[in-house]
Amino acid sequence: MGRRYDTLLQVISAWRAKDSETVLSFMADDIVWHYAAGAMPPATGKAAASKLLDRLKRDMHDIQWRVFHYAETEDRLFVEGVDEYTTSDGHRVAAPYAGIYEFRDDLIIGWRDYVDLGVIASQQGGEPSPRQVNQLLDRPVCD
Repeated sequence: MGRRYDTLLQVISAWRAKDSETVLSFMADDIVWHYAAGAMPPATGKAAASKLLDRLKRDMHDIQWRVFHYAETEDRLFVEGVDEYTTSDGHRVAAPYAGIYEFRDDLIIGWRDYVDLGVIASQQGGEPSPRQVNQLLDRPVCD
């Protein structure tokens, strides 16, 4: 396991516990976080990231964020996984994603998640997960 991936595992653990402060402790003050790259403007800076985390955690319960594959270089981590959780309305959301994390020293300075917001919105509305999404979800996770 690489150093950058170990950092992500700590972020995942904190996020499952809805511990925003610990998640933020892994981010640089000047972080640029694209929660849905290309679809939404980024959260720029730790204060904006904190607001985004607060907004997300209000409707995300039983978080099952999983990583299927990863690769890392000296300052980047690339991951493929699924962001899975239950909404406050009891709907299960499972969205495959790819993410890129950029580091300066040991802090995340860039975070880009590539995800289909249409898949998320339909599941938040109570629609079942499409078959092609289910095929992506039932794979073993990284050790």
